[in-house]
Amino acid sequence: MSAPGAGADPGGPGAPPPRDELQALREAIDAGQVRLGVHIRRMNSPGSPVYNAAENILPAALVLGGSFAGSALVHWYLGAAVLALGCWWWIGHVQPKVRDAVYERTALYALSDVRRFDALWGSGVLSLYAKLPDGEERVATRQDSWRHFVRCLPGSGFPEATGAAES
Repeated sequence: MSAPGAGADPGGPGAPPPRDELQALREAIDAGQVRLGVHIRRMNSPGSPVYNAAENILPAALVLGGSFAGSALVHWYLGAAVLALGCWWWIGHVQPKVRDAVYERTALYALSDVRRFDALWGSGVLSLYAKLPDGEERVATRQDSWRHFVRCLPGSGFPEATGAAES
């Protein structure tokens, strides 16, 4: 037998569970109502929880090593050509993949736990943007409360959303 009140719903029987802002934010992002902004440079730096040294160092080392080898073994013209082609490859092909991977890892990391989201929000790494159906645009950055931003979104299920829509 369980103790009286153990496992009881705090809102009483039949009451919906309390609404979680982070869950509401995940739903709004999945629905395309809100876009999550990430400061890629800060998150793609040593010390960041989503930093991957291999994806940053190995391609650059490959380009520089090829350039030095071309210069030493053939001629400096070849080394310069390899370096130029390597820079083009890095900027055109590698960097966009790194940027997208850092964004995805950061979004997964931040949206997995409210404490992580709060920590990244407080450090200014994250921002939120929403374009509402009436054309109004809303933005929240470090200076703003992300919780208030989510609670005021139309259709978020919070009481503030109805008050914000009326004003």
